[in-house]
Amino acid sequence: MDHLRIVLYSHDSLGLGHVRRNLALAHALSNQLPYLTGRDVTGILISGTALAPGFDVPAGWDWLILPGVEKSSAGYQPRNLTVPMQDLVSLRAGLLESVLGGFLPDLVVVDRHATGIHHELETALRRVRAAGPVRTVLGLREILDAPEAAIAEWEREGGAPLVNDLFDAIWVYGDPAVHDPVASGEIPPAMQKLVRYTGYLAAGRPAGPGHPTMPAPYFLTTVGGGADGHALAALASAAELPPGVGHLVVAGPQMPADQLADLRRSAVPGARIVGRLEDMVLHLRAARAIVSMGGYNTVCEIMSTHVPALIVPRTQSRSEQRIRAASLASAGYLEYHEIGTLTPAILSGWLATRLGTRVDRRKARLDGLVRVPQLAAELLQPLVPAASTATGSEREGAAHAAV
Repeated sequence: MDHLRIVLYSHDSLGLGHVRRNLALAHALSNQLPYLTGRDVTGILISGTALAPGFDVPAGWDWLILPGVEKSSAGYQPRNLTVPMQDLVSLRAGLLESVLGGFLPDLVVVDRHATGIHHELETALRRVRAAGPVRTVLGLREILDAPEAAIAEWEREGGAPLVNDLFDAIWVYGDPAVHDPVASGEIPPAMQKLVRYTGYLAAGRPAGPGHPTMPAPYFLTTVGGGADGHALAALASAAELPPGVGHLVVAGPQMPADQLADLRRSAVPGARIVGRLEDMVLHLRAARAIVSMGGYNTVCEIMSTHVPALIVPRTQSRSEQRIRAASLASAGYLEYHEIGTLTPAILSGWLATRLGTRVDRRKARLDGLVRVPQLAAELLQPLVPAASTATGSEREGAAHAAV
């Protein structure tokens, strides 16, 4: 039987959050859809960061890396190519049309930006929808931005009419009991009929079979991709450590080399600075405490543990991380502190009281990596044979499959 064909798109201008979220989805869909639909999966991950192929993909998946963009004070601009922005958008749009038109996917999931950078994805989506049976989904993290900023962005995209025209569903990767972007006004009411809440993409993120690179006990600081994480990493690496406790600082693969060198020069004894880890989940679970920025993926990985965490959100660009940290702190799942008032001494005091304690996060909806394949199977039902080859016991097992 033919494989289900899936495309996961992310535009990728800053950090690694979009591509990491799509990678988690790719693994979940590949592991569970065969049981739910009776068909194996093959797919393409579309990304705008050259770092993406450094991550492992499931069997049957491959990458399309678009020429990169980055944010500037004037908006998006080419990351590497010396061409006008409109030429870069045209190039990216042509690649997207070619890949979607040639691959003819059964399911397309677009991460965060409905039509990509400057509507680069719109024509490709319209043509693939016109060409044959396909389901298209807009995947949103649970927090977009301050409501007024989110609504302005929707209007620039084309608003509810465009989204309702291009998509069959909106998957919100969060728990509405913690934060509901419809109730907050981040998602317009006219789109509400498409919204399905999946829960956080947290439980099921696999830890590898190895061992932590840092001898226990240790606490861990992570700043995501690292492009804007130097201030927190520097502050944390200067914190006094409790006797016998080490400190693993993950600076991120996008931290500039001079900033990484500065961290290594100034870190207190007992702190180890690394650019990246092969297995972040493994190291988070083994840590005695965690200090982190508030990006979606890292927070999800933290939420899958019982380790106490202090979130220090990004304050530039969007309000997303601050809203996420405040919402989860209000629910009792972690703590948060603004970087403007955080000092090494405050952090040392927090460590002294939290190190080695446990946080119960089981009341949160953390099963998004199980729920997403179920939602995908429901959407794809008209596109797959009525008599699935999966047995009832296999379908039941899929609901508990590890990602």
